[in-house]
Amino acid sequence: MIVVIGGVSGTGKSTVGMMLASKLGWAFEDGDALHPAANIAKMRAGIPLTDEDRWPWLWAVGSWIDQRAAAGEPAVVACSALKRSYRDLLRRDRPEVRVVILYISRETLAARLASRHGHFFPARLLDSQLAQLELPGPDEPALIVREAGPPSQVVDEIILRLGLAADRTGGQ
Repeated sequence: MIVVIGGVSGTGKSTVGMMLASKLGWAFEDGDALHPAANIAKMRAGIPLTDEDRWPWLWAVGSWIDQRAAAGEPAVVACSALKRSYRDLLRRDRPEVRVVILYISRETLAARLASRHGHFFPARLLDSQLAQLELPGPDEPALIVREAGPPSQVVDEIILRLGLAADRTGGQ
């Protein structure tokens, strides 16, 4: 199994993803590290990314997923996966992928982003990501974890909802 932890900036994707991977003994990748330099520069300058900016990045995330799957390694990757089309691309021909979207209030997000230092994503871009966010509907194979508390609690909820409590191998 490969778990994609999605959501807008500030939801805790990286923190939850690292904790989940650590708890399960799986590989972890922060999707931010896979962004082309031009994307990082745009965001750092306060310019929202477009779909055209995101596709190469999503293909890079998909390539990372494919490498883990080919090696038979369960893994976790943090990737905003804001739109259904993005999540569909990450799931396409990848039956091992499970998507979990973290969703918290705008107020909490704004507070987190305002207190975050040294990250290329400025708080002023929050509304652009919220405008792009398409929460999974009932017809989409994805979990939504809402305001679940501290990261350790979120991790425990993900493990429970994905049925990983008894299977730490990821079903590989």
